[in-house]
Amino acid sequence: MTDTAIRTSRPDVQELDRLVVRFAGDSGDGMQLTGDRFSNASAVMGNDLATMPDFPAEIRAPAGTLHGVSAFQVQVSSEDISTPGDAPNVLVAMNPAALRSELHRLEVGGTIIINSDSFNERNLDKAGYEANPLEDGTLDRYTAYRVPMTSLTKEVCKDLGVKPRDAERSKNFFALGVVSWMFGRPTAPTLEWINVKFGRRPKVVAANTAAFNAGHAFGETTEMFHSTYRVPAAKLPPGTYTSVNGNTALAWGLLAASQQAKLPLFLASYPITPASDILHELSGRKNFGVRTFQAEDEIAAVCSAVGASFGGHIGVTTTSGPGVALKSEAIGLALSLEVPLVVIDIQRGGPSTGLPTKTEASDLNLALYGRHGEAPLPVVASYSPTQCFFAAIEAVRIALKYRTPVVLLSDGYLGNGSEPWRIPRSEDLPDISVEFATAESLLNGSGDSSVRPYRRDPETLARPWIVPGTPGLMHRIGGLEKEDGTGNISYDPDNHELMTRLRAEKVERVAKDIPPTMLDSDGLADLLMLTWGSTWGAVTSAVKRVRAAGGKVDHAHLTHLNPLPIDLEPILRSYAKVYLPEMNMGQLAMLLRGRFLIDVHSVSKVQGVPFTAGEIADLINGALND
Repeated sequence: MTDTAIRTSRPDVQELDRLVVRFAGDSGDGMQLTGDRFSNASAVMGNDLATMPDFPAEIRAPAGTLHGVSAFQVQVSSEDISTPGDAPNVLVAMNPAALRSELHRLEVGGTIIINSDSFNERNLDKAGYEANPLEDGTLDRYTAYRVPMTSLTKEVCKDLGVKPRDAERSKNFFALGVVSWMFGRPTAPTLEWINVKFGRRPKVVAANTAAFNAGHAFGETTEMFHSTYRVPAAKLPPGTYTSVNGNTALAWGLLAASQQAKLPLFLASYPITPASDILHELSGRKNFGVRTFQAEDEIAAVCSAVGASFGGHIGVTTTSGPGVALKSEAIGLALSLEVPLVVIDIQRGGPSTGLPTKTEASDLNLALYGRHGEAPLPVVASYSPTQCFFAAIEAVRIALKYRTPVVLLSDGYLGNGSEPWRIPRSEDLPDISVEFATAESLLNGSGDSSVRPYRRDPETLARPWIVPGTPGLMHRIGGLEKEDGTGNISYDPDNHELMTRLRAEKVERVAKDIPPTMLDSDGLADLLMLTWGSTWGAVTSAVKRVRAAGGKVDHAHLTHLNPLPIDLEPILRSYAKVYLPEMNMGQLAMLLRGRFLIDVHSVSKVQGVPFTAGEIADLINGALND
């Protein structure tokens, strides 16, 4: 155990290719903010990074208990990375509960920075410790630094007119200061952020600034730390970068889609974890013509989005799994009306309330089949925080072009995780504009002046988009079955089957309009790793590891889950073994087995946390040696 002393010489500076830091503390300790600020400073330095916030579902779980631990993990690297890392190299533990909850994740020999002030008898008892882990040998396998963060924070704040209780809340900035010094992060971005964020509360600015500076000075002036570390900037393509999480990227993608479609965006949502951030982000974008509506419930949200689509807007509704279940009837209505609608599902652990703040990808069956009757829809899935931007544009493009609801799947891991993003130029984005119908375009040409609202485009089978109030285009809408062409209510058996098959065929034709399967192959492997959604990151990293060690493995990834890419079946049949990791009990694997009669090996994980690259690498090596 290392104690405090006055520094007499500068520490060694060691260069690292990558670093994984995990901040952990009580729900009220500000760990999400601390991790976010460390990530932001790393982005300023030009590092590639990936983050994973991990927090409890309770708004305020009992302080000091294991249930109340909130954590934030970030990997910063001098190379391109796709995950927040497997085992942390560094753990910052603000109290005994954080240490007990998170220590098992830390690599053997890793570094622990501990708020020693919190290790009193009361807190140890809350965390379930029978003895003080700082004294009983629990930490012998690690390099542990005891730092009295709480008392030092109070000390530097005592002359600022800040109450001791309020000063204690700034101890997370003391911890951030220590870690920023230890790993050479710049101080200016954090100090500037404090002034902007808390500018209207001068005492809060003063306390947080003093705590951060004190933590930085503590690292610099004590003999405690024998080394500091530096992660060089990553070699990223030139351009303008920002750090963005998946939900924000998705919201910006919807904005971009609105601009590229030349149509106003209407987002209706009922707040639900982990999707609410999309509503928050877009509610402040009225300057782009965005209209947002926080509905009284999930059903009202989707119904208003359907109405907006009928009225000529891009209708979008956001939710998570429980909300999709409630929206199913109205989604079926949009399908029957054949109007564009985008349903965004940020997946979480289920069923029912399940694990609101933990990730899962178990809504695929719900997206594919969660409506009554024969009601197929296109399904698109994002695979990284920044790719959520492009997934949103693609979902809107399909909805507009084919006049159909589209389900866009993301998950809590992607939605909350962040990474650097090179902002694309607007001229590089696709033109997805469409034309509304006019009276001249819908006359049947036979001398009959009646409007035919279900006359279909011969290529896409999409019906016309008729905006209410267009002269001469008054027509019926509703959930009852329509007559082909006229849109009149019809109970004719043959017509119902025709309309059912037409709607299904329209979705199948989307397959001709999507990119081929993403395939990373050198042509020498017999083993294929197949992914969809956020498993892309762990598998991409694992495949690199295995190949670096001489293993032969390929990787295919799907962003379109209905319809599937046309080339998928021949790709799957060209490999002796196909493994499919999913954060569910094998939903896509079951579909592919039934569709193609291919033995797809299902690998499931439903623990509320994503796969790690190490887990996947072990799986690949086992399959190669089998």
